[in-house]
Amino acid sequence: MVAAVTAAFQQLPPTMRRSLTWDRGVEMTRHTDFTAATGIPVYFCDAYCPWQRGSNENSNGLLRQYFPKKTDLSQHDDDHVQTVVNELDTRPRQTLRWQTPHEVFQANTVAMIA
Repeated sequence: MVAAVTAAFQQLPPTMRRSLTWDRGVEMTRHTDFTAATGIPVYFCDAYCPWQRGSNENSNGLLRQYFPKKTDLSQHDDDHVQTVVNELDTRPRQTLRWQTPHEVFQANTVAMIA
């Protein structure tokens, strides 16, 4: 997990790699290894406080449309997972004033670099 998250973060512009906030799950038990490798601090939401991770809860609901709970993701190839990522990134969201996450990310990346 540390290697996968580190590789994903390396694809982001430096201005988008300042910290990582994660839900409380066993997948990040080695969060100190991630911080040591990247210099990026990891923060955790408080237990039983779903309002602290609203976008995470919404994203989980959207992902469940493609991958039901307890799905073994190793059964899906990279192309399929990337197709799902692209569909979700180009799906307009009411909370983003009907822009797509991709559009908002691009606009904020340009604004941070300028």
